[in-house]
Amino acid sequence: MSTESEPIEPESSHAAPSSTDPTAADRYAALRIIGWPDDEELRLAAGDARIARVIGQHRSGFDVAEFAGDQRRVQPPAAWTRPRGDPTERAVVGDWVALDAEGKNIARLLPRKALLKRGAAGEHYRQQLIAANIDHVLVVSGLDADFNPRRIERYLLIIQASGAAPVLVLTKADQCDILDDVLEVLENERLTGIPVYPVNAKDAASLVVLHPYLGPGKSAVLVGSSGAGKSTLTNTLLGTQKMKTNEVRANDQRGRHTTTNRVLIPLPQGGCLIDTPGMRELKLSGEEDLADGGFDDIEALAGNCRFSDCGHSNEPGCAVRAAIESGELDDVRYASYCKLRDERDAAAVTLAQRRAEDKVLNKALNKRLKDKYGRR
Repeated sequence: MSTESEPIEPESSHAAPSSTDPTAADRYAALRIIGWPDDEELRLAAGDARIARVIGQHRSGFDVAEFAGDQRRVQPPAAWTRPRGDPTERAVVGDWVALDAEGKNIARLLPRKALLKRGAAGEHYRQQLIAANIDHVLVVSGLDADFNPRRIERYLLIIQASGAAPVLVLTKADQCDILDDVLEVLENERLTGIPVYPVNAKDAASLVVLHPYLGPGKSAVLVGSSGAGKSTLTNTLLGTQKMKTNEVRANDQRGRHTTTNRVLIPLPQGGCLIDTPGMRELKLSGEEDLADGGFDDIEALAGNCRFSDCGHSNEPGCAVRAAIESGELDDVRYASYCKLRDERDAAAVTLAQRRAEDKVLNKALNKRLKDKYGRR
């Protein structure tokens, strides 16, 4: 698997800041091109530090940029290299960081506006960070065999916990003969308030509807399964074939991994886009809220049951069962809710246990260090 990201190419109208003590205005103007928001709180947190954005992540360090066209490998603080350290305290693509005076090492992480994460694939629970400091998450789903309302439901639940806003992008709309039926299905899935855009990812005119989410100072991340059209969409927005693409397999319409690592790319529209590898397994992190994730109606029904500990099976006075029997609540959607709720609760318990273990280990490590080197 490749671990190298492509360098950010400067736009012709984007000049790098002067290398001879650039003014604060120059520095922020250069950072604006790579997504720096007009945020006074973030400026205060940065102070006089040398600021850069993480555009690539590798085992040997991080790639950062201080302006469009810049890319350099820097080293993380020692604390980030500890295997059991809290992953949320390390940088991820999209993060803003303060560098040392030489620009060779990350001194500290700046406050985040949003953080998208999931439970990492595999048997052992751990959190995997996907992207930080994003305004919108573009959930890309192909209108072919890739379309899966249950997976979309799962994406939206994870995005709800991130602090970013979801946007559903349905690619291959030009090849779909049942678009109205698909939109009706999504309406029944209670996607009220979530923008839904059927598009042709190869047609720049079709993607104009996404430009409001990709303007100056804005950052978005693309998520979706392999073959959904994320790289094609990125290329069309860029106006050039920057990202490698592959056709989906004819036998099952599944895609191949063409993007192998997360990469941040400035767009002609003025904002930044983070492309990500396809996600075949999408596990919850344990920090999701089902009520805010599109299941507020089911949570409200559960609150009307006769018994507070109702299991919604055969208990008398169960409002959830009554809604299913009357047709008010779809039993398939309720089954999905139960599956997600149980997975979220199990992940939350494991997360709490791991944090407690890490706290004990860190306390023991600090004690050993103090015993060895003394107190300062």
